[in-house]
Amino acid sequence: MNSPDNPLSMSVSWTETSDTVSRHFFFQPDGQFSVKVLDDSRPIVHKMAESFVNQFFPSGFPYSVNEGYLRYTQFRALQHFSSAALSVLSTQSLLYAAGLRPTPAQATAVSWILKDGMQHVGKLICSNLGARMDSEPKRWRVLADVLYDLGTGLEIFSPLCPPLFLETAGLGNFAKGMAVVAARATRLPIYSSFAKEGNLSDLFAKGEAISTVFNVLGLGAGIQLVSTVCSSMQGKMIVGPMLSLIHIYSVSEEMRAAPVNTLNPQRTAMIVEEFLKTGKVSSPADLRYKESLLFPGRLIKDAGNVKVGRDLHKAIKPSRLKEFKEIFPNEKFLLSCGNSWTDMVLEHNASGEDALRGWLVAAYARGEDSISERVLQEAYEKMKSVIPSLLPEIQAKGWYTDRFLDGKGIRFGF
Repeated sequence: MNSPDNPLSMSVSWTETSDTVSRHFFFQPDGQFSVKVLDDSRPIVHKMAESFVNQFFPSGFPYSVNEGYLRYTQFRALQHFSSAALSVLSTQSLLYAAGLRPTPAQATAVSWILKDGMQHVGKLICSNLGARMDSEPKRWRVLADVLYDLGTGLEIFSPLCPPLFLETAGLGNFAKGMAVVAARATRLPIYSSFAKEGNLSDLFAKGEAISTVFNVLGLGAGIQLVSTVCSSMQGKMIVGPMLSLIHIYSVSEEMRAAPVNTLNPQRTAMIVEEFLKTGKVSSPADLRYKESLLFPGRLIKDAGNVKVGRDLHKAIKPSRLKEFKEIFPNEKFLLSCGNSWTDMVLEHNASGEDALRGWLVAAYARGEDSISERVLQEAYEKMKSVIPSLLPEIQAKGWYTDRFLDGKGIRFGF
């Protein structure tokens, strides 16, 4: 242990010894946890297994990551394997459709033309959807792979219509360009959900290592396929969709395993619904398998049927604006309860806490037979009595309440 004269330089360490291995464990002053092997007489198989974990998993695994990381990694490996195999099939099909012999130089030329053309157009269009990807990274990650497989499918089947080669290949690369932007944009929020000790760079590096290995294996499998069962178009029409299904299933399971802890409309509604039903607060790990990946905007009745993100003048009649401001004084949200749903509009600097406050008011008001000004005031008072104890519990479960990602960026200010 370091000298106690300087508390900031203190590090905690200890040694654990068994029959076959002796390890030194220590925490650095910056909080990082590390392990050093002092003596190891284990069989070579055990040493290789530990070396594999150290090479492809973050330092301190499994204690340095949040729940679900191993399952996420398993399906990520399968996703990259199937995607790489598909890419080999699509490249070969493009070359045949263009009437070229599949030589490496020609493959490079075709890829260059297509990627620098239609693929970049797809990237530019998809870049305008960044705020929506922040709000629903899981959904957009799944959609990215659906787009990628759609583009790859167009390339694989391009030999069926040689006269339309440029149109088919261009449209395929347009879809793949959008997929690339969506996949890259959502990578950071997903990795962040697993970074338990601020080890985001380590997670990213080890994730890329796994992706690289299984991409190479997938390319090898793809080369083997195009040399055997996929040497004919009939073989590609059978194997291609099968690889695509494996690819989409893998990325769906990846996303279900990720415990994203930022508040968005779907997760906020689910937290409120669970709290009102059971009196308990669900953690990000509790909710991950309950989230809808494809339809996150669904209304949840027991959480007030709240919609977020409509323009203020559309959500609330201008004539009633002063009335609603008086019902919710000093709040950064406004509510307008209709027959089918409740519109909530947030101020430009509203946080996740403000969204939670508004959601609770809407849920309490929806529990009454009819919604009047008196009902809204009573629901508001009930929210104020509950939120002081509820908010710390939500934060203790690991939720970030300092921001709210509604995905549309439509806010108001007076």
